[in-house]
Amino acid sequence: MGSESACSGLGLRKRFGCLRRDQKREDSQEVSMAKIKHIAIVTMDAPKLAEFYTKVFDMKILHSSKSGATYLTDGYINVALLPNKAEGKPNGLNHIGFEIDNQEEIARRIEAFGIKAPAQRPRNRPYAETRGCDPEGNNFDLSVHGFQEVEYEADRERGIKRVQEKVDA
Repeated sequence: MGSESACSGLGLRKRFGCLRRDQKREDSQEVSMAKIKHIAIVTMDAPKLAEFYTKVFDMKILHSSKSGATYLTDGYINVALLPNKAEGKPNGLNHIGFEIDNQEEIARRIEAFGIKAPAQRPRNRPYAETRGCDPEGNNFDLSVHGFQEVEYEADRERGIKRVQEKVDA
């Protein structure tokens, strides 16, 4: 049994030391456990994939951008469906987005694995402050602010107000 399913019940959470998403570890002074906030999938047809996830899993559409990206949520984790614009690049997982408490501490931990610290993201990419990769080259984004708070930063700068749809979980 993997640790993902091992922490689903109260007794098992205590046994394996897992926490609810709203809890912090008492022994962690510097940072709390990172939270997966979004998963980005590269696709040839974001609207078709969005229709699949909304009809099959009852996910809600948060936003569709002019670039062709569609953002979905289940109320806890967001899924970014990104148009595949790179010739020859396969569809599939592009990256996982984590919300963290402390960029410097996470960078130190990554460097302890002999991996380059995450790089600053361009300012026109408001969803995360930095991007890094794990030992096998899988990409991840890191944000102290979180996907929800900065997702529409450019819209806010243009005076467009985001309407937060209440998602029943």
